[in-house]
Amino acid sequence: MKECFTLAGKVITLYKAKQTDQPLVVLNMFEDDSSGVVAELQKLSNFDINLLVISKLNWNSDLSPWEIAPISKQEPPFTGDASVYLDWLLNEVLPKGLGLIAGTPTKTYIAGYSMAGLFALYALYNCDIFDRAACMSSSFWFPDFKKYVESHQMKREPDKLYFSLGDKEAKTKHQILKTVQENTEAIVNHLREQNIDVTFEMNEGNHFKDIEWRIAKGIAEICR
Repeated sequence: MKECFTLAGKVITLYKAKQTDQPLVVLNMFEDDSSGVVAELQKLSNFDINLLVISKLNWNSDLSPWEIAPISKQEPPFTGDASVYLDWLLNEVLPKGLGLIAGTPTKTYIAGYSMAGLFALYALYNCDIFDRAACMSSSFWFPDFKKYVESHQMKREPDKLYFSLGDKEAKTKHQILKTVQENTEAIVNHLREQNIDVTFEMNEGNHFKDIEWRIAKGIAEICR
């Protein structure tokens, strides 16, 4: 029930549902390590879903909504190509994936961790494809993203959103990264004011703790 292919140098892995006409979850990941997420998801739920995983992304380019300078000397700049990547995802990856699954998805969701979590929310403001989103330990420290959310309308209001964050992620001296919890809570409150069903959970640990489990938990929540 697993099929892999490449497009534009990126690796796409499709885990097919057992039955026809099941939901489709689009998951953007840094590395092609989705088997761990699938294993955790199987522990958490019995949902029968199609999971389309895109990996080997240019993390600081494909998922960043606009240009910003590097946040550390070790990192490249963020080049702001999220709109280009979203267009490619919708017009190249999704049609290919839909052609491989059985039937037609009843719902289409998007999920991601870190910058991919930020991108998942960004996608809702720039297309009307996704019914729900799960944004785990999202990079909501990204300069001006909170303002973007507060000043723009989604193309399609989701019927459910899930957010999570580690309780130690904001405990840093980095002046930009330390805003992640404050910004996440502000975004959650803003979306709840729009009468959107938003779940927000704090997990134990920093940004790098239990990543696969956190991703799986978020997917499970939006699939309920």
